[in-house]
Amino acid sequence: MPALIPHIDAIARSKGRDALYLEFHPQSFAQWRDYRYEDDPARVAMLSWLDAHGVSWSACGPVADPGRMLPYLGQVYLDLPFDEALAGYRTVRDHLEWPDGTMKLAGVRFCVIPLDYAQRNAEHDEPGFWERWASNF
Repeated sequence: MPALIPHIDAIARSKGRDALYLEFHPQSFAQWRDYRYEDDPARVAMLSWLDAHGVSWSACGPVADPGRMLPYLGQVYLDLPFDEALAGYRTVRDHLEWPDGTMKLAGVRFCVIPLDYAQRNAEHDEPGFWERWASNF
């Protein structure tokens, strides 16, 4: 059985803090059909940059929503606290954003899910939640 990709909100809850992540896929649902994250040059370049700068990352899914099932579209969690005091955070931020917060790199979105927002789905962590959900899907 392949490993499951955790939702970003579950990661935030497990870490007990806000969680940083990157998205690369098109925003339009219609464009997802043809999107191949493995072939996205912006994603390939960004992951290489993260590796070269020692930033730990892993695949993550979007915020869990039992009302719909979304495909994995190449999102990655950055194992780095959202903390302006940390040099590692500032290095990533400065690579991705202009001083006004707009993105420098086309096709890359730098996101954060606040822990308090992630806590809205805390019941998803209860044993058997997803199994019960799947049996009713």
